[in-house]
Amino acid sequence: MEDKKYALLIDSDNVSHKYIACILDEMTKYGVTTYKRIYGDWTSPQTARWREELLKNSIIPIQQFQNTVGKNSTDSALIIDAMDILYTNNVDGFCIVSSDSDFTRLASRLRESGMTVIGMGEEKTPRAFRAACSIFTSLELLLDEQNQDEPQPETPKKPAALPKETVEADIVALITENENRGRTTALGEIGSRLQNKYPDFDVRNYGYSLLSKFLDEIPSLELVKEGHTILVRLRSDDSASAEVEHWLAEVVRAAGRRGVTLSELSNQLHSRYQNFRVREYGYSQFSKFVQSIPGLELDRGRELVRWAGL
Repeated sequence: MEDKKYALLIDSDNVSHKYIACILDEMTKYGVTTYKRIYGDWTSPQTARWREELLKNSIIPIQQFQNTVGKNSTDSALIIDAMDILYTNNVDGFCIVSSDSDFTRLASRLRESGMTVIGMGEEKTPRAFRAACSIFTSLELLLDEQNQDEPQPETPKKPAALPKETVEADIVALITENENRGRTTALGEIGSRLQNKYPDFDVRNYGYSLLSKFLDEIPSLELVKEGHTILVRLRSDDSASAEVEHWLAEVVRAAGRRGVTLSELSNQLHSRYQNFRVREYGYSQFSKFVQSIPGLELDRGRELVRWAGL
């Protein structure tokens, strides 16, 4: 299959020259970069550090004079070029490198035309631009990966772009949804769904280089190889399920005739079993899970759980 072609457009006003090697290396994962352009005022002293990188990497500088104080002509030039390239039909996608939210509408417009839009920017990049891209990658993350074999001074670890618990919950929901339809869930489908929902999702944020390794260390999931396909399933743990059910039954029994409200029971359960997720037990609602436990009765009108026969 022929490699996809990309136009790489860099906003020099909002990106440091130190990232250029990382950017070009990352783009090789997606296809061939046929356009390599960078925009800025090359008469300005601030762009001096870029010049050597442009020569080494065959990147074409596009001159934009700063005619008006406070106005960014670089943005306009990049946007106009992007639309010109779009109408040539010579590329399959774009990589926009900037930490500026001004390119949010451009990214959305390119995607409306069926283009894949890869965004790259520093951690400070606004959420709006990240979400407008098909894929967004942090430049600091790429630089850290490139320098991982070199001794680094200890710095506080930055929080991942997305809490791991949120990712796990989304994966569990997807697997449950597929199981309800009699379908299996492949590793590739999980990767695609997470990327579509969270353009800046990247397993490298969590210290992994492979999605399979990331998922393999989530306790509620298990990976199974079938032929050339890796399937992801919910881990079956009957002993854990029995323990939770027994504990719930004892709490309700101890409450006697007064019973326990459904919300109170849920709060107590999550306080004791902080990793409890009802979807992992095959239910979408906590009330349905409670009703499945022998000996428990639910008064739907009062949302009250009692021991049967009391």
